[in-house]
Amino acid sequence: MAENTLLDKLAGIEARYDELERLIADPANISDYEKIAAYAQERAEIADLVSTAREYRQALRELEEAEALLDDPDMADLAREEIERLTALIPDLEAQLRRMLLPKDPRDNKNVIVEIRAGAGGDEAGLFAADLFRMYSRYAEDHGWKVEVLSAHETGVGGYKEIIFQVRGHGAYSRLKYESGVHRVQRVPVTESQGRIHTSTATVAVLAEMDEVEVEIDPDDLQIDTYRSAGAGGQNVQKNETAIRITHLPTGIVVSCQDERSQLQNKLRALSILRARLYEMEQERLREEQDAARRSQVGTGERSEKIRTYNFPQNRVTDHRINKSVYNLPAVLDGQLDEFIDELATREEAERLQAIGV
Repeated sequence: MAENTLLDKLAGIEARYDELERLIADPANISDYEKIAAYAQERAEIADLVSTAREYRQALRELEEAEALLDDPDMADLAREEIERLTALIPDLEAQLRRMLLPKDPRDNKNVIVEIRAGAGGDEAGLFAADLFRMYSRYAEDHGWKVEVLSAHETGVGGYKEIIFQVRGHGAYSRLKYESGVHRVQRVPVTESQGRIHTSTATVAVLAEMDEVEVEIDPDDLQIDTYRSAGAGGQNVQKNETAIRITHLPTGIVVSCQDERSQLQNKLRALSILRARLYEMEQERLREEQDAARRSQVGTGERSEKIRTYNFPQNRVTDHRINKSVYNLPAVLDGQLDEFIDELATREEAERLQAIGV
């Protein structure tokens, strides 16, 4: 982005900041608390950007002044020192401003609902789904987030046909959103007597948890069925119809929950999962409408493609989106994912900057 274009963008934001200052100080608004609060919040949201923009403008002015002193024999050495300092500072400020100009994803600070489903590979795929659940649980633990299983369908050999869990913590979605897609494992199953390597898959979907006010669901659009839980919980669970199956009639989405002891708790959990899925479906529709060529990491056609391969014989994990391999598979499965996620975040930032022309 040309320097003048960046300055033009910043000028508009700085003008709005100055206008907000005047509106907050205007005696005509002093008794309108809601209006003052709205102005103050908007000002706070752009305050850091304006401060950095003014530092950037000051640096440009100082660079221009220093360059003008190069012809002065008495000031040339000092000017060169200043030019060296400023030419190092200005690119850093520009990069910082470009990042700050990126529109924020309102979901980034949300809790998430992660759905892992065994794909091709039978029991081995179910065991891989369990490995992935453990990997994300460890990753969440390392970041101080809480994990709670919402629904689980075990395979009977220590794996999962499907497991849905919630991750609660600041910034959970901003990091885990890059994990949506098809994960592939290559290893020799325990039951393989010939020592042959098998390939299995599991799919991961990461959904931002939505509040009721953010996703309204018409009760008339829901078909709610109750049935007896097949999970653990003793005779009380077996005898009473505590499990819930909710079908969203307009979309055909079906959500089942049976892990809680009460029907109400299972219903609340199922509705939470349904809201997240409906929100993601709408976001996907909007993204495809706005620009089918530029797709984000979550909720797009990329779900049908393998995003990462876990190769046990080679002790290698490869993320195919960024063509990056790490030769420490046990550490990755123990939750050390930041090396991949940091690079994916950097790539997404670069794509978004290019898209908005900064």
